[in-house]
Amino acid sequence: MQESNLLMYTTEDGLTKIEATFINDTVWLSIEQMAELFQRDRSVIGKHIRNVFKEGELKKESVWAKFAHTADDGKTYQVDYYNLDVIISVGYRVKSLRGTQFRIWATNILKEYMQKGFVLDDDR
Repeated sequence: MQESNLLMYTTEDGLTKIEATFINDTVWLSIEQMAELFQRDRSVIGKHIRNVFKEGELKKESVWAKFAHTADDGKTYQVDYYNLDVIISVGYRVKSLRGTQFRIWATNILKEYMQKGFVLDDDR
């Protein structure tokens, strides 16, 4: 696994700030973070994630990971995280303004990376 970096996403209204983990060239969020991002209950986010896998849209093994997370109680827990593919799929399914705003932001970040040459062609 590559070194992790933190990437801050702030909603357009500035009311919500999500600290996303950036590892292996993708963004990772927990269910809790997606619930906050899309302004939906955790159970709704979990249902959509299960359906993404059940319907064969994505394969869990390639878009899911467990990361150690230190909670407010000082204990370290293994937490399920999902990558950008899942986040975008869930964003389409919840049909929220926040989902649309996040997809626009993510697309712009990817375009910026490509323009600055961060995305390289491995075949060259």
